[in-house]
Amino acid sequence: MANISRTYREACFFRELKMPTGTMSNTSVHFSSQKMDWKTPDAVYDLLNKEFMFDFDPCPSNPQFDGLDCEWGESNFVNPPYGREITKWMVKGFEEWKKGKTVVFLIASRTDTKWWHSYCMKATEIRFIKGRLKFKGATNPAPFPSAIVIFKGRLL
Repeated sequence: MANISRTYREACFFRELKMPTGTMSNTSVHFSSQKMDWKTPDAVYDLLNKEFMFDFDPCPSNPQFDGLDCEWGESNFVNPPYGREITKWMVKGFEEWKKGKTVVFLIASRTDTKWWHSYCMKATEIRFIKGRLKFKGATNPAPFPSAIVIFKGRLL
């Protein structure tokens, strides 16, 4: 029964999201760590916030603190800097989840990496996003697939 409910919830999420489509003209960033700050599309954040009621973002656009070196809230939205540093964010999010907190990641779907298998595969739920996200301020869709990785805390 849980699988039917989960599938329905995912279908609703993706139907409401209405992903923008487009072509990728510059895929060179796909093969490097050149761009690391991909700003969350409002539609993605709004739908997730409606479901999880976030009270903390350890990775805001212009941080005044180090999200890796502070206590997180009870329900956290995390769109971490992409690139080699992502493992540190996955470790921190996993540790916060083990404290009973909810942690929702918007990350590149890198199923071929060690960090994906070490942390994401232990998540409560993974939602793969069909197509490529068009991040806020970007001209084109991202040159990589994205996923929502959810670690549900005790309160949800």
